[in-house]
Amino acid sequence: MDDPHIHVEAGIPRAGATVRNLVAATFGLVGQLPAEVATGCGRRVPTAMTSGRPESVTCLACREHAHRQHLLLADQVEAMSRMAGPAVTPGQGAEAAARLREIAARFAS
Repeated sequence: MDDPHIHVEAGIPRAGATVRNLVAATFGLVGQLPAEVATGCGRRVPTAMTSGRPESVTCLACREHAHRQHLLLADQVEAMSRMAGPAVTPGQGAEAAARLREIAARFAS
């Protein structure tokens, strides 16, 4: 059965591409993207049928999943930035959390 919807990867928002870019920048190695990924709605779809842009995601269950994940990550970033010894200041953590909450709001609309 063909699925015409654009989905969101499950887990940490856009971790796959972020990790891949970090490895490429650090070591000059480029890993191959998986052919299929698990999505927020519980399906496995081709990587090409996923997006991190809220405006592109058409699967409602994936939009809800991404909304929750971004809010959770925002809370975690903000809490970690207030701990002793982080690499970011509480102000930077608050800015990052605000950006994540803005993305969450875009997924909710």
